[in-house]
Amino acid sequence: MLNGPTVAEILASHESGSGSPTHTATRVADAIAARGADGTWITPVPREQLLAAAAEIERRPGARTLPLYGVPFGVKDSIDVAGWPTTLACPDFAYTAAETAPAVQSLLDAGALFVGKTNLDQFATGLNGTRTPYPIPRSVYGGEMICGGSSSGSARAVALGEVPFCVATDTAGSGRVPAALNGILGWKPSRGLISAVGLVPACKSLDCMTLMATTVEDLDRVFDVIAGVDSEDPWSRARGPRFGGGPLRVGLPAVTELEFFGDEVFRAAHLGVRDRLGGFGFECVPATLEPFLAAGELLYQGPWVAERLVEFETFLEARPGSILPVIREILTGGFRFTAVEVFRAQQRLQELRATVARLWVDVDVMVVPTIGTTFTVAQVLADPIATNTMLGHYTHFGNLLDLTAVSVPVGTAADGRPLAVMVFGPALADDTVLAAAARILDEPRPAVAHSDLRLTQKERQ
Repeated sequence: MLNGPTVAEILASHESGSGSPTHTATRVADAIAARGADGTWITPVPREQLLAAAAEIERRPGARTLPLYGVPFGVKDSIDVAGWPTTLACPDFAYTAAETAPAVQSLLDAGALFVGKTNLDQFATGLNGTRTPYPIPRSVYGGEMICGGSSSGSARAVALGEVPFCVATDTAGSGRVPAALNGILGWKPSRGLISAVGLVPACKSLDCMTLMATTVEDLDRVFDVIAGVDSEDPWSRARGPRFGGGPLRVGLPAVTELEFFGDEVFRAAHLGVRDRLGGFGFECVPATLEPFLAAGELLYQGPWVAERLVEFETFLEARPGSILPVIREILTGGFRFTAVEVFRAQQRLQELRATVARLWVDVDVMVVPTIGTTFTVAQVLADPIATNTMLGHYTHFGNLLDLTAVSVPVGTAADGRPLAVMVFGPALADDTVLAAAARILDEPRPAVAHSDLRLTQKERQ
């Protein structure tokens, strides 16, 4: 893999004096410049400005004690950073942010180094990474494989080792799918654990700020800084209990319930991973995927697509030609739903939530493929809607059912394509889900993470 140093490794270097934020910033700037316009970044911080920001961090009182002292990171370009453009991959929509999203500000306060804004599917609508007017990114695994989206640039930046982590989003799989296609961790915490203030919403009732990294330890470190109750976010809530260690009951759907869309190589590879789960200290329990998939079908076949119009209807009406045709088609499709259909879908979803809630009595987490197959850029451009739907088969239901989920890289299939499983659990079982991910990766992880502080965003400010 191309992964660079982890958060933990960078911190150790900076704290010991064997490295420094300015040295790290130089490495990052060199790496980004060497690749040019490869679809990873929309607005990278210019080299001299990045080095100056690193030097400023070094001059802070007690700098080496900062939780993320000089650690570089990227931000998906649907999240505000003061003084920088927020484009949502639509140049005519772009504006310069006046304030920084509280989640990002908490990272800056902790000494992290902002590197720039990453590419995405326009208006954060899509799971494939091709829906951008900027260069279309490819998976780091090559072969013209899609990068995945909508958090495409964020996943690529981490997988290339340009930054050890990125702040992204995940409404229907936008963090997990590109993570799977680039061999990194993509974690969608329970909605509301990371403030969504300063995020331009796709579907505000479902949007979730997420993290991408290469180790669970890095996710733990960054989450301890970025998580916090924000009174300005109506969906905000405190994190749940820590995982205390011990056995984990893993729900496994019947093989007949799994869908690989005719991809026998991926099917064989995933079943091989399933066969090894018992060796990770899991108690494997039969479970059904049916209610999860039924909920997932509601996302784009139901009225939630109309929620995107809350944010983008005015721009759609004023500047339709500024929107990519496939995105325009999706947005205008939201107009067809009636109020009756909205309530009917909400009632059906509540029934499915009740069914799923009963399942958690018997299992702690579920494990399924993150994606059932992969596509090339050409395949997606030839059939953008159908391929996108297949990519979201295992991820669409996550926020509708108020779950927490992480995509975990588990090597490659026989033909060299990246393989990933998704571990998911009920809301606020985030620590349990991360513990399961760490076991799959054979990564040591203490039962209690680095810090148990639960500061609110207001307290941090």
